[in-house]
Order: sequence, then structure tokens, then C-alpha cells
Amino acid sequence: MPRHPILPTIDWKSVFASGLSYADWIQQGERMDRADDIQQMLSEQVLSDTAATALNALSRPVHVVAIAENWCGDVVRHVPVLQKMAQESEQLKVSYIAREGNEDVFVRFVTNGGEAIPKFVFLNNNFVECGNWGPMPQALRVLIARGKASGQGGEARQRVSEAYAADPDRLETLRELMDLVEIASAEAP
Repeated sequence: MPRHPILPTIDWKSVFASGLSYADWIQQGERMDRADDIQQMLSEQVLSDTAATALNALSRPVHVVAIAENWCGDVVRHVPVLQKMAQESEQLKVSYIAREGNEDVFVRFVTNGGEAIPKFVFLNNNFVECGNWGPMPQALRVLIARGKASGQGGEARQRVSEAYAADPDRLETLRELMDLVEIASAEAP
């Protein structure tokens, strides 16, 4: 007898279709000052030649469901990277959703018990989940987890701020997101 999943199966194609385009998401954001910040960062975001070449060489679609709300500082920092990648490739398609109204989706992506955003869920051309990213690069997630574990959350957040200042072009985010694009577009193991 088959086991029932603990969480219901997600119809990723429907979730993706229910989301907003980047333009609509920016227009409907809670904080227009943050929308302006995101737009500015997007205009300044650069892709490496390697990333641009790989994005232009995608042979089939990669879909990304971005759980993002523009009031969040990490959203302001990381959405421009994802969106610049999407602008580079017609095959990389992004749909933006909020946590509210999508609780069945978001509950799968809490970070150390917290509702941290953004979360980017990478889907292949058949809308099969292939990986997720967020709310920040892996090394910084580890730093925050260690800060929580040691009771030094404030120190950890300070070190995250310092790491962000040391990577103004968000190259670590770009590298990690490109790894997920490669996985979601893979034609063989």
C-alpha cells in the first residue's frame, strides 16, 4: 500500500501560472521605495561572461517560482540577480508569489524554523522541482545557524552584513543560482 505524503503534492505548473511577472510584482509591491532600490540594483547587476554564455545556451525552459516580497532586505539584494539572469535568457522564466495565499508552498521552505525570504524554487521544463535557494548564500545560512546555536545571533547578522559589503556584485548568489539552473536544465545525470 502506498504511503501518503506528509505534505500534499504541489502542482508546480499551477503555482507558476498563478504568479506575477517581474513587472507586475514590482508594481504591486508593498514598498515603492524598495521597488526603486530593486530596479536600481537590477540596472547595475552584471553577469559574468561564463554565466551569460551558459544562460544563452539553455536548450529548454527552466522555471523559477520566486517567493518574494519587496519589504525584505534579502529580497531587495537577491531578486535583481535572478531577474538579470532571466533577462539574459528567454529559457529562464520567473514567476513571483507572496507567502500569503501560498502557505502550502511556503511551508516547505522555512529556514531553520523561520519564514525567511526570498526562496527561489527551480523547476525543469516539466515543472519538476530540482532545487531551491534562499534566503541568502549557503555560507551565510550556515553563519546564521551557528549564530542561533551559540546564542550570538546579533554577531552572526553583523558578519552577514560584512559579507554582503565584501560582495557588492552578489557573485556568490550568482554562482549558486547558476548551479541550480544547470541542474534544472540537465538532460542527463
